[in-house]
Amino acid sequence: MPNSYKDTNLRTAAVIPAAGRGVRLGPGTPKALRTLGGVPILVHAVRAMARARAVTVIVVVAPADGAAEVRALLDAHGLPESTELLVVPGGDERQDSVRLGLAVLPPDVDVVLVHDAARPLVPVETVDAVVNAVRAGAPAVVPALPLADTVKSVDPVTDLVTGTPERALLRAVQTPQGFDRATLVRAHESVTKDVTDDASMVEHLGLPVLLVPGHEEAFKVTRPLDLVLAEAVLARRRATDGY
Repeated sequence: MPNSYKDTNLRTAAVIPAAGRGVRLGPGTPKALRTLGGVPILVHAVRAMARARAVTVIVVVAPADGAAEVRALLDAHGLPESTELLVVPGGDERQDSVRLGLAVLPPDVDVVLVHDAARPLVPVETVDAVVNAVRAGAPAVVPALPLADTVKSVDPVTDLVTGTPERALLRAVQTPQGFDRATLVRAHESVTKDVTDDASMVEHLGLPVLLVPGHEEAFKVTRPLDLVLAEAVLARRRATDGY
């Protein structure tokens, strides 16, 4: 259940699973360690969480054999002194990695954000909106955008179209996704199905998931073209905002 009381001493943490290899960007360096504007994508993602004043703890879940390397990388790029940074080895699947990140959170954390390492440019306003909605009582919150494209459902065997869902009823979901800590821990303890995000696990518990507006710049860097777009966005920010 969501917290029914307000305690200003409780804190918000962000868990960033970054143990994947990122095969869609090609072989070689794990996706989260590819560079964007000369800085690893993971560092951008961590900084995006640290910019939110409410986030004071960040847990990066690194590749199982690369935790020390990731810790050294993050230390070299620096974070605000007010941000507590933890790096832990991850698991085989994303759910395993998030669960390992949850396990090391300090006891005074009551709101948890789960953020994709491959979304390096999420604006602080989006992070704040998610945190505020959880603090207002929602057990689970996700940023989302309306779809621009028509979507078809298909038969995966024949590739024949089986239907056209009503686009107005669909949303593209982003991260960070925010949760009441107790709710998220319960979901990870009880939901064993393979799901694509943490909000889906809360849905399996029968609890509501609230949407807040997402942002076009919170896209996921998955394919080479995404990296080109991310470079353009970052260059614009540096030129106009001193980013």
